[in-house]
Amino acid sequence: MSITKLDQLLEVVKAKGKKRLVAAYANDAHTIEAVYNAIQAGIVEATLVGDEETIKNVCKEHNFDASVFKIVQEADETKAGTVAVSLINKGEGDILMKGLLSTDKYMRAILNKENGLMPGKKNDMLTHIAVFQIPKYHKLLIASDVAIIPAPDMKQKQAILGYLVSTAKSLQIEKPKVAVLAATEQVSTGMPACVEAAIISKMGDRGQIKGALVDGPLALDVAIDKESAQIKKLTGEVAGDADCLLFPNIESGNVFYKACTKFGGAELGCMVVGAKVPCVLTSRGDSAKTKMYSIALAAISAK
Repeated sequence: MSITKLDQLLEVVKAKGKKRLVAAYANDAHTIEAVYNAIQAGIVEATLVGDEETIKNVCKEHNFDASVFKIVQEADETKAGTVAVSLINKGEGDILMKGLLSTDKYMRAILNKENGLMPGKKNDMLTHIAVFQIPKYHKLLIASDVAIIPAPDMKQKQAILGYLVSTAKSLQIEKPKVAVLAATEQVSTGMPACVEAAIISKMGDRGQIKGALVDGPLALDVAIDKESAQIKKLTGEVAGDADCLLFPNIESGNVFYKACTKFGGAELGCMVVGAKVPCVLTSRGDSAKTKMYSIALAAISAK
């Protein structure tokens, strides 16, 4: 039975057992609150890397019990990222989470060639996965890439597709339906996104993409709306019922992400994948629910 609501993530993680989270430079109330709530929900044990005095003062100010955390002292922002990553590499954590350190320093710690979290294979890459619960859609919707890769090439799109499928599988979707998006469902040779989507779709038809149904190019309306698909006479299994959206570039993905959350009332969980462990990357502007769901999504995806 597939997971259809983000709240179900918490129950599935509980059933599988707690994961160990390491938060990098967790000096701020936003990070501490998110991790504290995840501990209270019974889905993680947590180590906070940061300035111990600052962390304890934040806990006192917000009535969080600091004793539920393991605190590793490191007052320097950059070094805290490095220490957090080293704890993961030592086998002391299953999930990494960004704290108060800047996103570029967080990503640099992950990507460090000598001491980072990349598996070490030639074509390793990171991508951002977002799982949306949109009030007007009948199930969860998994999308990528909306935050990291500006203009993915064919190889990168194939890798992103693989991460979409593996995330869908972790959500117990047996055979995910992947829509490779473009501005139109017509194969227009003047639009590279259409051509590449058609090639990826054909690869799916020929069994080169395992464990998923893939169709493209599809415009967003026909990917997620049955009526639009019927009007345009699209009859494939993906049309109108997509589980996953593969965006042609970061602009389209990022605008979709923000439109869903700001206009569409969507809740979501998101993470960076492609490293040795899932990496939680949330914004200080994200809701407490988004942060909780992001930790739960990483926990359910962790080995």
